[in-house]
Amino acid sequence: MIKSVYKPLFTLFLVFYALCSFAQSDPAINSSKRDEQKPSMKFGVNYLNNSVFMGRSDTARTPVITPGIRYTFKSGIYVAGSLDYLLNSKNAKLTSGDLAAGYDFDLTDNLDGAISFTKSFYNPKSTQIASSQSATINASFNYDLNDIITPSISADYGFNKQGFKNDIFLSAGISHAFMLADLFNIKDQLTISPTVILNTGTQNFYDSYLVNKKLKNTAKNTAQSKLTAIQKQDLEKFRLLDYEFSIPVEYKLNHFIFTLTPTYSRAQNKLPGNISSGLSDKTNLFNLETGIALKF
Repeated sequence: MIKSVYKPLFTLFLVFYALCSFAQSDPAINSSKRDEQKPSMKFGVNYLNNSVFMGRSDTARTPVITPGIRYTFKSGIYVAGSLDYLLNSKNAKLTSGDLAAGYDFDLTDNLDGAISFTKSFYNPKSTQIASSQSATINASFNYDLNDIITPSISADYGFNKQGFKNDIFLSAGISHAFMLADLFNIKDQLTISPTVILNTGTQNFYDSYLVNKKLKNTAKNTAQSKLTAIQKQDLEKFRLLDYEFSIPVEYKLNHFIFTLTPTYSRAQNKLPGNISSGLSDKTNLFNLETGIALKF
């Protein structure tokens, strides 16, 4: 019998699998789609008003500015890099950065996927929840059901820093894209994509963050003791982490891309307040990300 925690994810997975079973792989179609694509370079900068990871955040709001660059080859292979600058920090202005390599591919006209590896670098004084992770492997698939709805599924394997177990995350989502073209210019396009995502996984990253980032020296030993005595093993269990509701908005004008993404997340299975001292105890979080990019 499937546990109640897994029922939403299991249901979405069955729906996604059923949809994909109808997709027919045609090598001729796939190659022609790839042949139409060209190598591209993308420069951009994003602003995020608060850094949130799987429904978790620091007590202090963490606004971040992220400049980034990505080069995509005709084959779909890409390399990318970015830096994170904190706006309200005196000690860690350059808080993190990452280097990534991946491959975007089309299986059919409606089914596409991606795989990637990301190596992350964090300032020792970083207050970002994800700063406990050193690298991530990701695989994802999206199926466009006749331009009506797009179910998606994603799997991540996160490598935590030495001394802590690694994490596994599984995410399932549903979205729909509303597209309007030639609004103000013959070469512009507006896309609005309401999205619902369910995130599940382990929370060893939370254990590492608590011990290494927020509670230092003597407090560090106390935190480790509390976690071991109370709920340390619970963090290793695969559980529902949060629900996320977002409305990504993208406006393309010639080579420019403008984005705006408001996101509401509702955390599940968080640590008790007496353990997560120094971390946000809010279950409901809202963050806003906006950006501008140049692609050619």
